[in-house]
Amino acid sequence: MSSTSSTAGSLRQASPDPTEDTIRPGDPKTFFHIKDLVREAGLTGRRRGYYLITIGVLTLALGGITTGVILLGDSWLQLLMAAALGVVLTQFAFLAHEAAHRQILSSGKANDKLGRFLANAVVGISYQWWLNKHNRHHATPNTIGKDPDIEWDTISFQPVDAQRQTGFLRWITERQGYLFFPLLTLEGLNLHYQSIKYLFVAPRVKRRWRELTTIAARIALYLGVLFIFLPWGIALAFVGVQLAVFGVYMGGSFAPNHKGMPMVPKTARIDFFTRQVMTSRNVMARSRWGNHVLSVVYGGLNYQVEHHLFPSMPRPNLHAVSQIVRKYCAEHQIPYTVATVRESYGSVIRYLNKVGLSARDPFECPMISSLRYS
Repeated sequence: MSSTSSTAGSLRQASPDPTEDTIRPGDPKTFFHIKDLVREAGLTGRRRGYYLITIGVLTLALGGITTGVILLGDSWLQLLMAAALGVVLTQFAFLAHEAAHRQILSSGKANDKLGRFLANAVVGISYQWWLNKHNRHHATPNTIGKDPDIEWDTISFQPVDAQRQTGFLRWITERQGYLFFPLLTLEGLNLHYQSIKYLFVAPRVKRRWRELTTIAARIALYLGVLFIFLPWGIALAFVGVQLAVFGVYMGGSFAPNHKGMPMVPKTARIDFFTRQVMTSRNVMARSRWGNHVLSVVYGGLNYQVEHHLFPSMPRPNLHAVSQIVRKYCAEHQIPYTVATVRESYGSVIRYLNKVGLSARDPFECPMISSLRYS
């Protein structure tokens, strides 16, 4: 699929704007014009029914997995339940992410309560840690020295980080593209560790002890049930499989959105619209039905351009918004990056391997090519 492609299908045209011809890429007025188009299309409202059904389905799925664990008993088929639990917990994490962005309920306070409950009590990670980290990412995506999502954490996203690695970490870095998915099996454990560490070491954390208490109770209950009712070997394997699936699913959902897209210098002055569109990649299918499936699988993160432009936009509205934004970008010759699932992961792996090459010889790393829209 073309990175700067025209919009497929028909769109409801907004009323003409007399200032449209004066709006140029890089002009701050661009985003305000897009907001007007989205508002006129009636796409700014909440979608409580959608989220109520989604939460209900996931709750039933969680209950079904619990029932399955009880009925299976001493059996290695429990690992199937563990994999299913990893998937369901990732879906709950998507909902916590959406609550943090004020997508689900009307008030910020209600969304925070829902997001904190889902993150702490259901998924077992710190909501405040995620909120702090993710807000910084949204403000400055792919910006060197500002976006926490491109900081080194086993994987190097910048050549300067790759060149610092030594020993075994250097060996990993040189092959990090090919090792990306195997390394993600440890990401679930890493997310839990990093969030709990944040609650202990960060100087100021809102509701620190409430989060620590809830997470501790959730982990104790989870591990207690497994190790009381299952043999230790199966219980340990259950936890390992669940965390591995959770890590691969979480990492695999967030990685295609920005990895391999242009990096922004720390001091660069870029308007909001250009910054968000330039650094984001949408992952889309070739049919509307396929895009609805991807929206469920990725928790709406497949519409990354629109999610960054409208962080509080409910997930089911993003498809229609993407048509408006994509058409606008095509008309004004603004690069808008779209890729299939296969193309997006291919871009991520190639980019990580190119960065990893700089650990061997920094003069051979073809980073210039990573700045192209792929």
